[in-house]
Amino acid sequence: MKMKKFIAVFMISVLAVLTLVGCGTDDDSTSGKTENNSESGAVLRIAAQPYPLYTPVYVAQELGYLQEEFEAVGATYEWQEFKSGPLVNEAVAAGEADLGFMADLPAIIAKSTGQPIEIVSNIAYGEKGLAVLVKADSTVKSIADLKGKKIAYATGSYAQHLLALLLSNEDLTLDDVQTINLGASDQPAALANGEVDAIVIWEQYISKLTSDGTAKVLADGTGVKRGNMITYVVSDYAKANPDVIKAYIRALNRADELLASDPDKAAEAVAADFGVDTKLMRKIISNFTYSTELTAEDIAEITKVKDFSLDAGIISKDVDINSFINTEYVKAAE
Repeated sequence: MKMKKFIAVFMISVLAVLTLVGCGTDDDSTSGKTENNSESGAVLRIAAQPYPLYTPVYVAQELGYLQEEFEAVGATYEWQEFKSGPLVNEAVAAGEADLGFMADLPAIIAKSTGQPIEIVSNIAYGEKGLAVLVKADSTVKSIADLKGKKIAYATGSYAQHLLALLLSNEDLTLDDVQTINLGASDQPAALANGEVDAIVIWEQYISKLTSDGTAKVLADGTGVKRGNMITYVVSDYAKANPDVIKAYIRALNRADELLASDPDKAAEAVAADFGVDTKLMRKIISNFTYSTELTAEDIAEITKVKDFSLDAGIISKDVDINSFINTEYVKAAE
């Protein structure tokens, strides 16, 4: 009797364990993106730039969307800031970052030099987000008046492309002006002190310098340059961690939705990141269209920038746009 009782108790215990194991398996299959995810523990090293051109990424960072979406796939991220796209390119080339966001031209330059990267999302575009500024009391009245003048911009940035386009419209080239390589943060002082006659700069500086009376807009990208901001990723990282890239894009999509539905809340969340007040940030937001989607128009614009850069000698090696732009991650993140 004791033996029969022991066997019965043993069998009941085994059945109970099997039932619990079965329940655990069902839970894992429905949650799907935690302990059993092959990307659990992955770290995405993000090379950021503190400019409103990339407002959705900063909204996603400040309001916790990035953290939440990364936690859902068992991943984390590291955040480091740089002052320009070319500096982001250097960090990625040195193996210090996996993902960077920047304007179209520096991304094209990076790919042209052989960096193993691919564009995985759009971030924004805005023709008024980039402009040539002169002092408020400057005698320079047109782009044609810049001939022979000193103009500062960050070499290799999309500011270089806008200036080249504007000069071209006046039958001028970059050789017809004196160009000075200056980062965005150094340009306002150079303009105010009279060290240069004009600067080619982006937001938040455009709004700050024009609102305080320091400078005026000589010309912006309206009708000349769409001004696409994109995200690129090291290809090997994306292949090994596709769910992490999709998580990043989902976080940006949430930020885009907030920017559309409640721009005041979005502005309040990120104004301090860009050194402006909420009111000015709200104005800046209105100058951009924020979206991760890589439309046919976006791809055509990036191709146009690539072709111009090749013809102008800004890049020496052509870039295959079809292999450079990967729209699959954006589609999968919808």
